[in-house]
Amino acid sequence: MPSAKRNPRVLIVTPEVTYLPQRMGNFSRYLTAKAGGLADVSAALISALFNEGADVHVAIPDYRSIFHDRLAPFLEREQWAIRNVMPDDRVHLAEDRAFFYLNRVYSPYGGENTKLSLAFQREVINNIVPRVRPDLIHCNDWMTALIPAMARQMGIPCLFTIHNVHTVKTTLAHIEDRGIDAAYFWRHLFLENFSATYEDAWEHNPVDFLSSGVFAAHFVNTVSPRFLEEIVEGRHNFMEWPLRQELTNKFYAGCATGILNAPDPAFDPEMDKEIHRNYTAGDHPAGKRENKRHLQETLGLIRDDRAPLFFWPSRLDPIQKGCQLLAEAFYGIISNYWEMNLQVVFVATGEYQQTFRDIVNHHGFQNRVAVCDFNERLEHLAYAAADFILMPSLFEPCGLPQMIAPIYGALPVAHDTGGIHDTITHLDVERGLGNGFLFDTYDAGGFYWAVTQAMDFFEMPETQKRGQVERIMQQSAASFNHANTARQYIDLYEKMLERPLIN
Repeated sequence: MPSAKRNPRVLIVTPEVTYLPQRMGNFSRYLTAKAGGLADVSAALISALFNEGADVHVAIPDYRSIFHDRLAPFLEREQWAIRNVMPDDRVHLAEDRAFFYLNRVYSPYGGENTKLSLAFQREVINNIVPRVRPDLIHCNDWMTALIPAMARQMGIPCLFTIHNVHTVKTTLAHIEDRGIDAAYFWRHLFLENFSATYEDAWEHNPVDFLSSGVFAAHFVNTVSPRFLEEIVEGRHNFMEWPLRQELTNKFYAGCATGILNAPDPAFDPEMDKEIHRNYTAGDHPAGKRENKRHLQETLGLIRDDRAPLFFWPSRLDPIQKGCQLLAEAFYGIISNYWEMNLQVVFVATGEYQQTFRDIVNHHGFQNRVAVCDFNERLEHLAYAAADFILMPSLFEPCGLPQMIAPIYGALPVAHDTGGIHDTITHLDVERGLGNGFLFDTYDAGGFYWAVTQAMDFFEMPETQKRGQVERIMQQSAASFNHANTARQYIDLYEKMLERPLIN
């Protein structure tokens, strides 16, 4: 084994090396089990660890077609960010024809994704771990979820991060057929039913990947503290019982925590190349005013500097994102603030996009509401122009828009859940606290109340508003960044290793 005198060696295993957040609209329909921000966080963590002098290695699938597709630079960004920082001997590409020629991170077919996962994990277990000889392994999501069982058997501390609660199941026979010696660590896997022997379990007792990762790992984290608590409390019916039970066991054993993701550092109004005018917290009124004018002209909205502008930044998904609450309250919101020319801009695709277009056409709201497909430049401009963003999510494992918006001086109007709870507190102007407007009761009435709270703030004297927004922008930029996220992971690594990561 490596000498104890050197820095502990960390191997980060991640299936994603591209930044394909859920906000990507059209592209997201090609993805299954996509965890928004996983690749961005992985790249940022790896780079931060390496820059601080940690002995960090990364294992990623060799998606050759994606890496070399010059027509899709956004698919290469994080892969190049890693390769430009780290020497080649620290980046370990798992090679298999199963993913050489894919033009997307995941296949649209569930069975194909299981095949990709097993090909990746086989290379990590059989080749990369023996070559790297890590002191700690950090695995991410269901595509790496068998590795914690191997690490447990070998006595290597393992952290398992859940970005997405999606899982797959397959038999030990199928795992073995793909070249993984599951007999070596099968007792650390989570099987659907009890089996006393490997032979008994081999062919007819499926392995639950995600639950296995949680069960076998020495430590587990979700991507927000509150979402973990909500799972343990049984607040989300979509959570399968085995995963909830295993997370609950880890939580009460003191082996589970939540660490928030952070926004892409490209979201910075002072440096953002996609917006009409750059600005800082100190001169945000003029900067936001010019960006609002430009957005209104671009989208054909009423040109009014004083019009309150709301931005919908998430995909239009009624299962998670709460767009049906906005649809129910939409007419009342627009009509009650008609004289103020209240405006709403959507930059998102999804099931409810046509619903909002129908509402706009029926009521003649075309110069007050713009329903746009996802566009990265328009998204950045909308953050810079908006006074508020709308996030009435039913649940939110982490969420990024509610962290991005305050950096641009756009205050969230959001449901108090998950990662939103961990990042947004209700604004208290008198005490100079808070950064948004939260509602507890998940219905259109609760959401409408939060909108009225935002509008009450909007109608305050300009000098009073300016001081609050300036404070919020400064605090958000200092809090919501990858340096803070990386520091929390480093602290967790050191806790697991019981020694400093960097000597």
